[in-house]
Amino acid sequence: MTVVCEGCGFAADSFKFCPECGAPVAPPLPAREQRKVVTVLFCDVTGSTPLGEQLDPEPLRALLARYFERMRGIVESHGGTVEKFIGDAVMAVFGVPVLHEDDALRACRAAVEMRDAVPELGLQGRIGLTTGEVVTGTEERLAAGDPVNVAARLQQAAAPQEVLIGEETRRLVRDAVEVEPVEPLLLKGKSAPVPAFRLLSAEGELRRADAAPMVGRETELRRLRDAFRQAAGDRSCQLFTVLGAAGVGKSRLVREFLGGLDAAVAVGRCRSYGEGTTFSPVVEVVQQLGARPVEQAAAATVASLLGESEEPASVDEIAWAVRKTLEAAAERPLVCVLDDVQWGEAALLDLVEHVADWSRDAPILLLCMARPELLERRPAWAGGKLNATTVLLEPLSEQDTERLIEALLGEAPIADRLRERIAEAAEGNPLFVEEMLALLRESGDTEVTVPPSIQALLAARLDQLDPAERAVLERAAIEGRLFHRRAVETLHPDEPQLAARLMALVRKEIVRPDKARLAGDDAFRFRHLLIRDAAYDGLPKSVRAELHERFADWLTGHADGLLDLDELVGYHLEQACRYQTELGGPVDPAIAGEARRRLTAAGRRALVQLDTRAVSLLDRAAALLAPDEADPLLEIDLLEAPLVAGRTGEARARVSAASERARAAGDGQTELYLLVLENLIAAFAESERGVERLSELVERALPAFEAAGNDLGLALCYRASAVVAQRRGQADTHVATVERALEHARRGGLTHVPLLAFPYVAASRLSGTTPVGEVLDWLGEQRDAGNRSPAVDSTKAAALAMLGRFDESRTILRDLRAELADRGLRSPLMRTNTRVAEVELLAGGPAAAVEPLEQVCAWLEQIGNRAGLASLRCRLAQAHHALGDLDRALAEAEAAFEIAPDDDAHSQMLWRQVRATVLARRYDGDEAERLAREAVAIGEQTQLLNAQADAHRDLAEVLRLAGKHDEARETLAIALDRYRRKGNLAAIRSAEAL
Repeated sequence: MTVVCEGCGFAADSFKFCPECGAPVAPPLPAREQRKVVTVLFCDVTGSTPLGEQLDPEPLRALLARYFERMRGIVESHGGTVEKFIGDAVMAVFGVPVLHEDDALRACRAAVEMRDAVPELGLQGRIGLTTGEVVTGTEERLAAGDPVNVAARLQQAAAPQEVLIGEETRRLVRDAVEVEPVEPLLLKGKSAPVPAFRLLSAEGELRRADAAPMVGRETELRRLRDAFRQAAGDRSCQLFTVLGAAGVGKSRLVREFLGGLDAAVAVGRCRSYGEGTTFSPVVEVVQQLGARPVEQAAAATVASLLGESEEPASVDEIAWAVRKTLEAAAERPLVCVLDDVQWGEAALLDLVEHVADWSRDAPILLLCMARPELLERRPAWAGGKLNATTVLLEPLSEQDTERLIEALLGEAPIADRLRERIAEAAEGNPLFVEEMLALLRESGDTEVTVPPSIQALLAARLDQLDPAERAVLERAAIEGRLFHRRAVETLHPDEPQLAARLMALVRKEIVRPDKARLAGDDAFRFRHLLIRDAAYDGLPKSVRAELHERFADWLTGHADGLLDLDELVGYHLEQACRYQTELGGPVDPAIAGEARRRLTAAGRRALVQLDTRAVSLLDRAAALLAPDEADPLLEIDLLEAPLVAGRTGEARARVSAASERARAAGDGQTELYLLVLENLIAAFAESERGVERLSELVERALPAFEAAGNDLGLALCYRASAVVAQRRGQADTHVATVERALEHARRGGLTHVPLLAFPYVAASRLSGTTPVGEVLDWLGEQRDAGNRSPAVDSTKAAALAMLGRFDESRTILRDLRAELADRGLRSPLMRTNTRVAEVELLAGGPAAAVEPLEQVCAWLEQIGNRAGLASLRCRLAQAHHALGDLDRALAEAEAAFEIAPDDDAHSQMLWRQVRATVLARRYDGDEAERLAREAVAIGEQTQLLNAQADAHRDLAEVLRLAGKHDEARETLAIALDRYRRKGNLAAIRSAEAL
């Protein structure tokens, strides 16, 4: 294993004390297996068999030795590693031991140089190379993976003196090389033809997307302009360094600053590798300026620097001569731009400091661009004895990211989902935004993927970290974007300097401190999710499996207070099972069983919260069942989860497929259960006789389930009967029937069903004959018993509004909406919006009811809940009516009429009431009275005390407008009596005002 002396750079296979400088050298770290995306190159000599016939073995061996040595030299000069020699073939890998973001380009440059060098030895060669993921770092250090095989096959398919590259490599280097396509190749071991390209030349540079305008950065631009004004005004040298991760916008900022600037400008760029690169940026600057210093000695040194003479010059002499050159060129303000300074060698950085520290009476702005790790080497550049200013570019805000996407898209259409996904994945990095949009346009994909150029950039950044820091980062990535110090300690117990490693990663802008989710711990967050993914992807799958299992065990003992503990533990155990499967080994049944138990519990909790993620969680739990294993309760949850999530179409499809299986198996009880469930789902989606058919079916199914003692079937039947009662407006009956359903559900093992049913029970208690005071007492008991359903607070808010306590009600609903929005619980949020509208209508604030009602209507339409949509459209009609917009009110009432289920009592009442009150104001008294009396008649068949009172109040209004004042007063008295029985003080005051 190669050992490198940090003092002088001497390298050899093994030594304890450097033969060059005598310094002691720490032993190398043991080989560490990693997954990496590398570029693999194979070079082979063609015609070697005839050559063996022509040459004596000794000259042939000497020729091949020169060939191997020359090929090794070329590979290593471009930063690659020769993995092995196979016969007369050379296998090289670019990205081992250290990744570089331009490894693919390095490999292409090496391939072209090797191709051109082989004939100089009197030989002919053929070369193949491709890029992909391999496993490396084993004791024998060989890379293993499909790219190795593909590169070897490409080399075999190449003609003499030809270089073939794969599609993956071409994508990474397309701006820097010249290629021409060849016919897709049928390669041994590949099921489909492999795209390939003939590499002609590799003389260009990688170009990053740079079409984006500058967005934001006003503060940084102002500071940069201030530094320039100070340099020009004081005739001083100012060192200004723009720090930031790759792609965050350093070049855009500098480009904006230089635009229209009244100054001389020269630009130099540090190279990531190559011979003679130490002062190459300075050479570029001096050549662009065309100036020479007055001092003869300095001019001679500059000539030597530019290669115009053979006179030797020391590093100190070069620094002095360059300073004199810049001072001579600064007759007017001079901006000297140095890019990618993080790659600059120590001598170059010393030169920059020398110019900044010693320049006199010369208006010079030394403008450097670098990545944050530069400050690890030069902390003085952050400020100190130098005239130095440093700004760190943070990612763009969400608003600025949106502005950038708009600017890049122009008139091009893009789906909102893709736009949001790009903004989410890019996390404020302008380059990432630009590259993702470019990839979308090029590929025509309908999903956002991370371009390989960005993957290479991030992987290279991590690979150049200290190995101990990289190991900490990989363990942290197991937990996720947010991670805790104690978790990393558990996953990496052999690291004695964990705190120091974490602080080093903070300084390098890889992670940042964050708020801990676990009490008494320290938390950190990856600065970019893609950095976390790059760290995670470097771990072998066998290591991932072990670490996920260990982390799940640690979580179980240290995170009891987390609400999503089951989901987190289940996820990590699920990942352990996944990697065990992918590695071809048996899945530990204990791990799979615990993962399924945890995910099932998390899925049921999501069901109770009406969280749409319930479907995914339960599906994942079911996927962990062994082929011969069954979990009937989980299967029931899987069937009903889409219905709870509002996805009625998916729910019906799942039930239909399950019915076919039950029918084929001759399982009559299951088939009957699924038939009831199918009709229960249909009752929510259909407007014609859905409830009537469900009621008839329940009457037939109940005796069969009772005879079989099937508690699950009985629970479903009583739930269905409760839905029938609810739709018919029998609120009190609904509550009683739900209680019977819950009793059988508990017996059958569905212990989460009571919480799932709670919002519907709460709604029926509020709308039925139970007085408001008793409803509030019951809600208090629920809260004391630990019920944390959002329906507790939303129902309480509605009840308080009936008592006229609107300020309390609004406060509860405001806080609840904020919490639900933050947690992403869409279904409870929409239900809460409904309560908001009801409260505002009762409070006489119809304008505040419109927006939440429109949001709920859009959601109900999306999920296909026709009954709920009809009722809410009527509420929206009432709001517009109260605002005086009779046309809109009538239109909403007509829309409700079109979709209202025939057997939904409340929506059938509401659309009639709205139409009646509108028509009464438009002098169609007869039709208005007919509709209003129909609404009253329907209400009399229900147990909806408030709704009955509302219908009588609206009839009274219609009669008053028709001049029938005595009838109006009698009807209003009935309304007031029912409001009083309910305890609806706010409605009483409103009705009395009539």
